[in-house]
Amino acid sequence: MLNKKTPVLSVALLLLVFLLQGNATLLAQQVEIYALSCELEDNPIGIDNKNPRLAWKINSPNRGLIQNGYRILVSSSEQLLNQDKGDVWDSAEVSSEQSTFVSYAGEPLESQKKYYWKVKVFTNQGESDWSEVGHWRMGLLNYKDWSARWIGKDNFLATDDEATGRLSARYIRKEVSAKKEVDEAFVYIMGLGLYELYIDGQKIGDQVLAPTPTDYTKNIKYNVFDVTEHIQAGDHALGVILGNGRFFAARQAKPYKVKSFGFPKMIMQLHIRYKDGSSEVIKTDNTWKFTSNGPITANNEYDGEVYDARKEMPGWAAVGFDDSQWEDVSYTQDPGGEYESQLNAPMRIMQELAVERVYEKGNGRYILDFGQNFSGWVKMAVNGNAGDSVRLRFAESLQDDGELFLDNLRDAKATDVYVLKDGGQQSWEPRFTYHGFRYVEVSNYPGKLDKKDFVGKFIYDDLKTIGSFTSSNELLNKIYNNAWWGLASNYKGMPVDCPQRNERQPWLGDRPISAYGETFMFANINFYTKWLEDIRLSQKEDGAISDVAPAFWRYYSDNMTWPGTYIIVAEMLYQQTGDISILKKHYPAMKKWIEYMESRYLSKDGILTKDSYGDWCFPPPSIEEGRGKIADRKYPSQLISTAYHYYLLNKLSFIAETLHLQEDVQEFQKKASVGKSAFNREFFNKQEHFYGENKMTENILAYYLDLVEEQHREALGKKIVENVLVDHNGHLATGVVGVQWIMRTLLEMGRNDLAYQLASNKTYPSWGYMIDQGATTIWELWNGNTAHPKMNSQNHVMLLGDLLIWMYENLAGIKADQPGFKQLVMRPEVVADLNYVQADFESLYGSVSSNWRTSGKQFTWDIEVPANTKAAVYIPAKSLEHIKESGETVLESKEIQILKDNNPDGYIGLEIGSGKYSFESIMN
Repeated sequence: MLNKKTPVLSVALLLLVFLLQGNATLLAQQVEIYALSCELEDNPIGIDNKNPRLAWKINSPNRGLIQNGYRILVSSSEQLLNQDKGDVWDSAEVSSEQSTFVSYAGEPLESQKKYYWKVKVFTNQGESDWSEVGHWRMGLLNYKDWSARWIGKDNFLATDDEATGRLSARYIRKEVSAKKEVDEAFVYIMGLGLYELYIDGQKIGDQVLAPTPTDYTKNIKYNVFDVTEHIQAGDHALGVILGNGRFFAARQAKPYKVKSFGFPKMIMQLHIRYKDGSSEVIKTDNTWKFTSNGPITANNEYDGEVYDARKEMPGWAAVGFDDSQWEDVSYTQDPGGEYESQLNAPMRIMQELAVERVYEKGNGRYILDFGQNFSGWVKMAVNGNAGDSVRLRFAESLQDDGELFLDNLRDAKATDVYVLKDGGQQSWEPRFTYHGFRYVEVSNYPGKLDKKDFVGKFIYDDLKTIGSFTSSNELLNKIYNNAWWGLASNYKGMPVDCPQRNERQPWLGDRPISAYGETFMFANINFYTKWLEDIRLSQKEDGAISDVAPAFWRYYSDNMTWPGTYIIVAEMLYQQTGDISILKKHYPAMKKWIEYMESRYLSKDGILTKDSYGDWCFPPPSIEEGRGKIADRKYPSQLISTAYHYYLLNKLSFIAETLHLQEDVQEFQKKASVGKSAFNREFFNKQEHFYGENKMTENILAYYLDLVEEQHREALGKKIVENVLVDHNGHLATGVVGVQWIMRTLLEMGRNDLAYQLASNKTYPSWGYMIDQGATTIWELWNGNTAHPKMNSQNHVMLLGDLLIWMYENLAGIKADQPGFKQLVMRPEVVADLNYVQADFESLYGSVSSNWRTSGKQFTWDIEVPANTKAAVYIPAKSLEHIKESGETVLESKEIQILKDNNPDGYIGLEIGSGKYSFESIMN
């Protein structure tokens, strides 16, 4: 984590990666070299990887530009680097097209030391100049580098509400002195569950709800701040506020289910290097002072925060504050997890939303409507008397009578309370909670409420939006927009299921395929890399993996679909980034899990017998039949578990092949063959050509996961069409499992028209139906407007399935043909009344864009392919003679290679290099 205001970091934040911009010349063309560390999205300090990977982007308008080699210099000083001296590492000229995940291979890196680097590239069109200088700073590489001690209070205090589990915030402070002129100063801190750090009364950094959540018995993320501008010669005050977070669980009535880690605690070191070369470490110990008698009298994630402004302690984090009434802090137990630098982005206030409407209810009570369901909190301005208590209660929707609909929150109170201090205008927002909401009930508000006095703060991980999608179908655009809001709302250092009720858990079953689509929208690679580690650390010694990771809930139900997300997401990240280290790190744990499941649940005849959830949350037959019905019913299916066993074996076979583990490849393929035979023997109805009970999900799994025998494939495809058109009147009928594959199954069958119909439906069940009912995010249930509220989130993403993948890869035609988008395959699907699609995506090599339009039989397509890549593009056309690029026939182009000209499916294949292209064709 970093403080964006720190001058030394100001050049590194534009793309939320370790980014440097420089200019170079290739054959008289201007080229920008982007030097970045693929380890980092937002943190060039505190790196604890001893072999960080480096990457760069070549931003050139030149067509067909390919890198042939590179040279990297890493130096211990900027002066040496400016002299082209790499005293730490000089890679020399390396003949390679690789420009991502290049592993550092120089001298051993040292804790806390700053390193400077630059790169130049050699291409088929010339040699670049050196990029501008970049830098990174190492973190604390060894446990012994932590000389501080954990401090806090390991018990309930008089200010806590033990019955409800809402602790008062804990305030810790110490005054220190910098004895000489300071050259640089850095803070290393772990504050659990949540913390805010202050120096001389000023909050350090603009992150919120820090640090990122983990299973603290397994690993703990530390944050690093450059505080040089705050620490100069003289006296200073250090202050930290601690909140509950996930460390002290909000609900502990079921200790067999809910994992809690103890009471809030912290460890911190302030490293100061003086200009005379000497250094000092100021650290947490038992000389720090402590109180819980501050203004934050209660806080937790589910119930909200209570703030009594009358108890404020002006100057508590400033020099000279009288802390004689504070207690001495106590030493506490180490939480047990490994200390790791947080490389995934912190949460921040990413947007501010204005109140759209106010409904006055009388007696100082109002309901605010922000017009958008989102996650975060509200900042309030108020003017009243000391002791006035304003209550803010949050909800996603209203009842028919205009009051808040609260039933779907379960027992989450979702309420903030602010008690006013003496007179005058006051402003307040919470620190250690967040809510999922569109509406806020304001009670006991003194005076006349002005909607301008309330601002919604949208909070999620600081992930850059790197993709966009728009089309001539406004419903598709709205669905895409709802997906963006839902996904962003549920980025909370881990992919939570929902932001509003008493759950907010990182369920594996919610994200196996949606995570794939998300990578086109958000710069979330580090986010999901961190989540893979959460999953790995949830694994038990025998191989079992939790359904929730980090395992804040002890749900080890043993099934193929939820824990199988581990394999699916790991392989997906490799395909989307080309980072093979992901596969290397997680392969042993993935293999151990599959062997565990087989040892317990694989029958002698090849059926994987254990599934826990079935096709979770499949839609009731009609909106009325689902009215008032509870959705959290499980329908275990051996068909689903056996299908997923086969699918995951094939994924592991691919991973083993990529890692050159041939014996494992053969073993996985052998098991998969047995499983496929067993699946067809047990579940295929040869007379009727369907699987299981002829449910849509059952047939889709057999078709898309390649379980159906080839001679029955066409007949099964017809059965799936019948499922959609006849059995369900042109609608889907899939739950969480089936929706992950449905769009691509229809596309593979050559029925993209049906996929488009499902995406364009406005009637139940569909994504469009949610919008027609007023949804501004994605619902948890297809019948979310009528189902029983016990499990009925209005801001969930598990039903997105493969919809975003279909939008980007199929409608827009942007897809990786080699891992990491080194080579693309671009083939847009022109369907029905869709007249244009415009999409772009920032790959690790640069921007990829696709913008196509139709007018009658005329097809126009503008494409951008980044430098150091190439693409196979497929253009709908009658023949090669009917294709032009920038006004010239492609037959005459020296920059375009013909891949095929037989046109069996109405598409002509071409290969192009990097650059921008404008194609025109006449379609069949």
